[in-house]
Amino acid sequence: MNKLRYLIALWAAKLSVIALKITRHNGTNFPGVVALKICPDFLKYVQKPETIIGVTGTNGKTTVCNLAIDMFKADGRLVLDNNMGSNINSGISTSFINGVNIFGKCKYDTALIEIDERSAPLLFPYMKPKVLLINNLTRDSIMRNGHPEYIGKILTEEMPPQTRLLLNGDDLIASNIAPENSRKYFGIEKMDTDVTECINLINDMRICPKCNGILEYEYLRYHHIGKAVCPHCGFKSPEYDYAGFDVDTDKMTIKVKDKTGQYQFRLLNDSVFNIYNVVAVIALFREIGYSFEKIAELLQQIEIVKSRFSEKEINGYTIVRQMSKDKNALGASRAFDYVSGRPGDKELILMMNCLGDTKHWSENICWLYDADFEFLNRENIKNIIVTGPRAKDYYLRLKLAGIEDEKISFVEKELDAPKALKLCRGESIYVFYGTDSIVLGNNVVKNIEKEIAERGEK
Repeated sequence: MNKLRYLIALWAAKLSVIALKITRHNGTNFPGVVALKICPDFLKYVQKPETIIGVTGTNGKTTVCNLAIDMFKADGRLVLDNNMGSNINSGISTSFINGVNIFGKCKYDTALIEIDERSAPLLFPYMKPKVLLINNLTRDSIMRNGHPEYIGKILTEEMPPQTRLLLNGDDLIASNIAPENSRKYFGIEKMDTDVTECINLINDMRICPKCNGILEYEYLRYHHIGKAVCPHCGFKSPEYDYAGFDVDTDKMTIKVKDKTGQYQFRLLNDSVFNIYNVVAVIALFREIGYSFEKIAELLQQIEIVKSRFSEKEINGYTIVRQMSKDKNALGASRAFDYVSGRPGDKELILMMNCLGDTKHWSENICWLYDADFEFLNRENIKNIIVTGPRAKDYYLRLKLAGIEDEKISFVEKELDAPKALKLCRGESIYVFYGTDSIVLGNNVVKNIEKEIAERGEK
């Protein structure tokens, strides 16, 4: 009976894929929703690739997956993925539906699956990754994720015992997930920009998890990411199996070493987040058998997905699209720190508004007070435009960060925000948008281009 229900669910989902194409709807996770509605344990029965590689964590998992998918394509390998759907059970079910024929026979031998860390209880009973990369575990939406240690507990309790872990050794929360599982660590050795005292508002790893003593940091990169030791019991950050070092953001290169040797690789972006993403991808491909030389060759052929970060020159201005995950204090802090530290004068448009929440509930804004808006209180930031549903909240938070009224512009609607730009030639204009406002962000950029063109003609 269960097998019959599974087949009915599979055929119904396959028909929904055809219907979506005919009606020209995206509905990237809709087939999975259909399948799970008919057969709640659909994931138990659907045939999966023999090798499943999982990627999870708070920040960077989508970028890491996209980079890895592009590298597989550059290598001529056909790998099943879920980059066109969601990373929860319905989206992953959709990917497996696409990966089998109408008789349920899997067409792939390998899958690369982005996994929402909160969804582990719904996925891991039926899906056993051979390798699971955890990029980091940091603060996210408090309404959904609570605290990174809570997410770490979920992952530890649900982790399949046969899964081999690849963990960020600079994150003491992520690196202590599922201690019984086989594991390796990646990280980045001390950099010139590191500090010894946390300069961020939040640091979620101050206390030793073994003896409750106060941790001492040899260096901190941001928040709790760095190398720590407990002077009371000797607990410390793990040694790297894959170590990034000699980071050169002028030449855009990094060296990575393991027990077999070392190699120099191209960096795709100079932000700390994306340096970690590159090291993570290198470590992942080493784990699945690629040589350093081959990985370097593949990295030369790919770029970071433009929906995450892109910049273009137009009439003497640089327009930058910068994704900043909404409701995520740490992601916003990293984006603010990175942008404020880039050279030259700049104007900012803040529109990291969680538009999805406005349809169902009210966004909890406490994350604004964990995010380091103080990074925006810099001389080279000339104008900050707050816009959208949370514009007044952004305005208040900027005032609390000590930013003067003359530097803040309020515009109610996002598409009207470009009209408040001062447009001093030679400056950079940054548009900060959230994960569910990519299309709106693109339209704001188009209006910036129109504003530049119109003012240039006057």
